[in-house]
Amino acid sequence: MPRPEVLERIKTAESDADDIVAEAEADRDERIAEARREAEEIRQEAEEEASEYESERLAEAREEIEEEREAILEDGEQARNRLVSDAEANTEEAVEYAIDQFEEAVHAQT
Repeated sequence: MPRPEVLERIKTAESDADDIVAEAEADRDERIAEARREAEEIRQEAEEEASEYESERLAEAREEIEEEREAILEDGEQARNRLVSDAEANTEEAVEYAIDQFEEAVHAQT
């Protein structure tokens, strides 16, 4: 092969190689960009799921707290009712005791 033809083939091969390298680099950059977009989407989805879970858990916790509050209030109401009932049952005895003490004090003075 004549020398100019060999040089031309070398230049063509180098040009083709440069094109292949440039195409490969562009493809690489595109794949990296796509991978970053996908990673960002995954991160956003994970954040949304975490936020949703947090909201659900917070609502559940509030519901549990409200149920516990209601139970405590109900227990308190029952205890108050027992105390009132016991106090009412003891009222007659307390009045009789007070009258007896008063009568003893009056008799002691006479």
